Amino acid sequence: MTAGRPQRGDSSIGAVLAQLRPEFPDVTISKIRFLEAEGLVRPARTASGYRQFSVADVERLRFVLSAQRDRYLPLKVIREQLDAATDAASGSLSRIDLLTQTGLGAEQLSQLERDGLLRPGPGGRFTADDVTALRTIRTMTGLGVEREHLRAVRAAADHEVVLLKSFSDPETVRELAGLFTSLHTLLVRAGLRQS
Repeated sequence: MTAGRPQRGDSSIGAVLAQLRPEFPDVTISKIRFLEAEGLVRPARTASGYRQFSVADVERLRFVLSAQRDRYLPLKVIREQLDAATDAASGSLSRIDLLTQTGLGAEQLSQLERDGLLRPGPGGRFTADDVTALRTIRTMTGLGVEREHLRAVRAAADHEVVLLKSFSDPETVRELAGLFTSLHTLLVRAGLRQS
């Protein structure tokens, strides 16, 4: 992954506008930004803050605009439909689904797997958490974080998993996982204040 450069399949807001205009002549950049502000699409951002729309983001926009134009649906109903579709799909994603939703190339995904930053589940399937993790990794690498640093984050997470697995009560494990995350954040903030 090259810092600051769009990944394969990503489009700027202007390019998305150009893709949508033939079908939706009234769409504007302001409308796309509004739909983002309403949580109907969540494009990734470059290190400079520019939006990067994946193929899946453009398809979501197309769905929203069609639902508004053709079925006169309010945004609340459209959001519920999108959330329901996302929930249904989040249980299990194929490798192709994962590539489409994240905009990563197949080789980039393979490298992240080799680095241990992504681990497919049974049958080589992925989850919505994997999509979120990959988008987070893309943002971090766009800000200049190197692969070896990401591997260190993976190693720290693995150490926490080993500790958490020593507890048998699932509720305790969930609570401790949240506490580990909070403590980690607080320790990083304290370290930065002392720098």
